[in-house]
Amino acid sequence: MAGTIISIILGIIALWLIISSIIVINQVERGVIFRFGKVVGVKNPGLRMRFPFGIDIVRKVDLRTRTIDVPQQEVITKDNISILVDAVVYYNVQNPMFALTKVVSFERSTTLLGQTSFRSVLGQHELDEILGNNIKLVEILKNLLAETTAEWGINIIAVEIKSIEIPDTMKRAMAKQAEAERERRAKVTAAEGEYQASQKLMEAAKVIAQEPISLQLRYLQTLAEIATEQNSTIVFPLPIDILNAFNLPKNIIPNIK
Repeated sequence: MAGTIISIILGIIALWLIISSIIVINQVERGVIFRFGKVVGVKNPGLRMRFPFGIDIVRKVDLRTRTIDVPQQEVITKDNISILVDAVVYYNVQNPMFALTKVVSFERSTTLLGQTSFRSVLGQHELDEILGNNIKLVEILKNLLAETTAEWGINIIAVEIKSIEIPDTMKRAMAKQAEAERERRAKVTAAEGEYQASQKLMEAAKVIAQEPISLQLRYLQTLAEIATEQNSTIVFPLPIDILNAFNLPKNIIPNIK
């Protein structure tokens, strides 16, 4: 009877030891094994074994993509304009062992690094470059973050600037600049139109000069167009050369040089 009880107790202890030694690691995780405080390996997903009683301590690391919402930062640009910028950083853990042993808290460290990197990089560029060349700045920021976080086992996937807020006075100045630019383009377009019209008129004058009678036909065509408007008075230019055909006295036809 006593032997049976001892066997049952030993069986319960063995079962408890087996259960204590089993650990389940999810598909999206990796388990870093610390044995007596020393890293001995990384466990893959599935049902895994470990030494119980605190001999092996397993710390799980999630490998899924994480998002850092970089708080709104006040940045002074290269041309001394104060702006507010907020952004998003996407990253994941590439080396779980480094993420736990190279830095105290890789999440907090990556967040703080993103804030300081934004201020330092954007502060080296003027406002026009920040507003008009976001792709280049984002690439610079991504490379800067990736260079540092690579030592922590962190992979920077993407960096996106969410919004850029500028002072109201600068908004009004930019609106005036845009208005002036559009007025300049309108004047240039009008001048180009006048130039093209003058070129066409010059070509038309050359054609008319070859056949003077075409000018008289043009006069008659214009007179017909004016007559359709039901005008009571029509002022129409008449070439002096036409009057010469009527043999009028010379004192009536003035001399035009």
